[in-house]
Amino acid sequence: MAVSMRDLDPAFQGAGQKAGLEIWRIENFNPVPVPKSSYGKFFTGDSYVILKTTASKSGALRHDIHYWLGKDTSQDEAGAAAIKTVELDAALGGRAVQYREVQGHETEKFLSYFKPCIIPQEGGVASGFKHPEAEKHKTRLFVCRGKHVVHVKEVPFARASLNHDDIFVLDTESKIFQFNGSNSSIQERAKALEVVQYIKDTYHEGKCEVAAVEDGKLMADPETGEFWGFFGGFAPLPRKTASDDDKPTDSRPPKLLCFEKGQAEPVETDSLKRELLDTNKCYILDCGFEVFVWMGRNTSLDERKIASGVADELVSGTDQLKPQIIRVIEGFETVMFRSKFDSWPQITDVTVSEDGRGKVAALLKRQGVNVKGLLKADPVREEPQPHIDCTGHLQVWRVNGQEKILLQASDQSKFYSGDCFIFQYTYPGEDKEDCLIGTWIGKNSVEEERASANSLASKMVESMKFLASQARIYEGNEPIQFHSILQSFIVFKGGLSEGYKTYIAQKEIPDDTYNENGVALFRIQGSGPDNMQAIQVEPVASSLNSSYCYILHNGPAVFTWSGNSTSAENQELVERMLDLIKPNLQSKPQREGSESEQFWDFLGGKSEYPSQKILREPESDPHLFSCHFSKGNLKVTEVYNFSQDDLMTEDIFILDCHSEIFVWVGQQVDSKSRMQALTIGEKFLEHDFLLEKLSHVAPVYVVMEGSEPPFFTRFFKWDSAKSSMLGNSFQRKLTIVKSGGAPVLDKPKRRTPVSYGGRSSSVPDKSSQRSSRSMSVSPDRVRVRGRSPAFNALAANFENPNARNLSTPPPVIRKLYPKSVTPDSAILAPKSAAIAALSSSFEQPPSARETMIPKSIKVSPVMPKSNPEKNDKENSVSTRVESLTIQEDVKEDEIEDEEGLVIHPYERLKITSTDPVPNIDVTKRETYLSSAEFKEKFAMSKDAFYKLPKWKQNKLKMAVQLF
Repeated sequence: MAVSMRDLDPAFQGAGQKAGLEIWRIENFNPVPVPKSSYGKFFTGDSYVILKTTASKSGALRHDIHYWLGKDTSQDEAGAAAIKTVELDAALGGRAVQYREVQGHETEKFLSYFKPCIIPQEGGVASGFKHPEAEKHKTRLFVCRGKHVVHVKEVPFARASLNHDDIFVLDTESKIFQFNGSNSSIQERAKALEVVQYIKDTYHEGKCEVAAVEDGKLMADPETGEFWGFFGGFAPLPRKTASDDDKPTDSRPPKLLCFEKGQAEPVETDSLKRELLDTNKCYILDCGFEVFVWMGRNTSLDERKIASGVADELVSGTDQLKPQIIRVIEGFETVMFRSKFDSWPQITDVTVSEDGRGKVAALLKRQGVNVKGLLKADPVREEPQPHIDCTGHLQVWRVNGQEKILLQASDQSKFYSGDCFIFQYTYPGEDKEDCLIGTWIGKNSVEEERASANSLASKMVESMKFLASQARIYEGNEPIQFHSILQSFIVFKGGLSEGYKTYIAQKEIPDDTYNENGVALFRIQGSGPDNMQAIQVEPVASSLNSSYCYILHNGPAVFTWSGNSTSAENQELVERMLDLIKPNLQSKPQREGSESEQFWDFLGGKSEYPSQKILREPESDPHLFSCHFSKGNLKVTEVYNFSQDDLMTEDIFILDCHSEIFVWVGQQVDSKSRMQALTIGEKFLEHDFLLEKLSHVAPVYVVMEGSEPPFFTRFFKWDSAKSSMLGNSFQRKLTIVKSGGAPVLDKPKRRTPVSYGGRSSSVPDKSSQRSSRSMSVSPDRVRVRGRSPAFNALAANFENPNARNLSTPPPVIRKLYPKSVTPDSAILAPKSAAIAALSSSFEQPPSARETMIPKSIKVSPVMPKSNPEKNDKENSVSTRVESLTIQEDVKEDEIEDEEGLVIHPYERLKITSTDPVPNIDVTKRETYLSSAEFKEKFAMSKDAFYKLPKWKQNKLKMAVQLF
């Protein structure tokens, strides 16, 4: 489409360059910018142009243009608004979707920009603006409709306007009443309360009473009597009369019309197909309530204006319900438009050019306008973050038929492609422990064990009264949370379960299950020591990739191979994974291009291999859907510009993030629907409602209200107090409205979680991070506890500069967000937690996971015991615990040492103590010991240290370097 300077209205120059809303009112057929302070205020006698600019995660800007027509606007002004919308689209490069909005019949997308509602005022630019706030308050009656957005319409202040099906808001001078029709839903009542709050804040400066009146409630209730008093007393309500708002929509089959020489001619066809649309023409698709205008990429601006005008004339002459007109450009069709066709290719032949947008940008730049937003932005690639505390307690089971077998800690990170696994991860939440239960489905696992894994996991969630979140994860599609929980993750070929063994025997398939004495090749990947994976691949040269490092072994012979595109960090991960796959064996490093003959012999000879890195799919903009699942059929409704307030406790919602989806289940949902939550998520992936090529094996999470994990709440501006309230949606909202807009807590306000072993479980602001990490005990203390003199003495004993051998991993500093570089994220975790874990682990050989990364100590409350000296043989400190509690008060009877620090006996500081010391910083437990007792329990000489087994030495050396 050619663009010239005359096509650009001066009012639109610089529009759409940043995310947000921009509004123009049509005055004398020209667009005039509306001040931001007046956004959301519409007058019935005017027409408006509204531009919504959205910045996607990829960096690109997306535009939606709406033109709103008041019920009293003139036909000329409405036509001017339609034409100016086409011009604005041209100024933005011809990619925007355009919507016609008629007062009282607005689209949900449009209304979502102005939540909770819009209440058009009488008047307009021609008659001058009215200022209702300056006049005496007028009693008004509004009807409210809608579950997700609210259509508000003023109706005559009379009893005849009321009915049993709708919700009404009566705005009087001193009180606002909400009348709930007996046939209205709880969700509609809750949404209407947002309108009440809006009226209270807008027209009463937040100072008036609010009352809820139930249809059919007896007059004995004082508020009910007061309400009916405004209508002259109670009387039975009349039967609801049909209005334009209630007329059924026209559901006739879509009809396609083509513009030829300014006329719309029907296109004769038995089936709607994409091939019918010519890029050089404009078309109208009449679907009754919705009328689409499709404009080819090669059509001129004048042709598009004519087509838009004809579409407006088409709908203005009908007596049906006010149709919505949606104009789309070739290559940028909406999902709704594409769904009207019997066949629509996933990828069209249209080549989208930057030429049009570039020309517009050049024109505006010559006028001195900043055109940064008009040019296509480079995709922004961010390192994914786990958004979960990774210091919790992990258990893993392998599914074997209808049973699950608990794995030892040393095997928790070793998965097999032919098996299914169940994991349960308990981690510190904000005021309680949170839990994630999930299934991992191997690519080659059998169907029976897949079903068994999901069933067993669902029963585990049910046994916890649905307080745990649930995940379904397929091999090769693991989310960052899963990798961060396991930290080191190995996938072997083959399987160990009976189901897999039986299957390959029946199919006479060779058993390729991993054999540590055979030939095996592993691709090493990950972002760091707290997120690293080893994936067994076919032991052939074509499995190599220049962007990765590999481990190749044939019995005792071990090679490491580094591609030319790898970094030192990638090569460091290889050393770490060697300790898990082939410990205590020296490897032979191989660099791409200088491999030995033996290396190629193990792989069966040289061959070509790729060099491109396998990139994780970038995170997409999330979409929220309300779900209704009945008799195997799933119906969804998108909720635009969503917030936490849109999550109704009676409903099930799906948060679609493309690479993963969340099924949110409200507390008031019945138990049958709860049990079907995972099935609902799978059905959603199957239907792919947004036609975005959703993978059927994308991770699915089931999230219960009140137990939302941080990797779900990050998509909202989350208030934990709201999800902790009791009652249905209406009762909760009514409590908030009556309390002045703040939720009333049903339990103590959640505190900001402190760090566990160096990781924090959320992302507080920097000031709160500093506060939670620097104040370890009561703020009344003069001194803050740090490392005791005894601890320093122990650390000095082990500070030996001996170089580690090749198979010994370097020290690991655990943090919640691996790539965070904020100053607070560099603060090390409390040292004592890891040294206590090290001391306790000397009782038995460690698992590979524990060898790699020391664990934080967390304490479970236990019953007090009078004699603390009966458990001398329980001197080891547990490395697996249930919860952490930090108290910030100091008891008056505490004893202080010579340095003025409070000290306690060792027996009372153990987490297994029956008489634990209260009100201490449990992450720095050893600092409450006297120097003499600390040395007695933990210190050792250098000679004793070097007599320890190698694995114990390695753990202690890691501790000293870590601290």
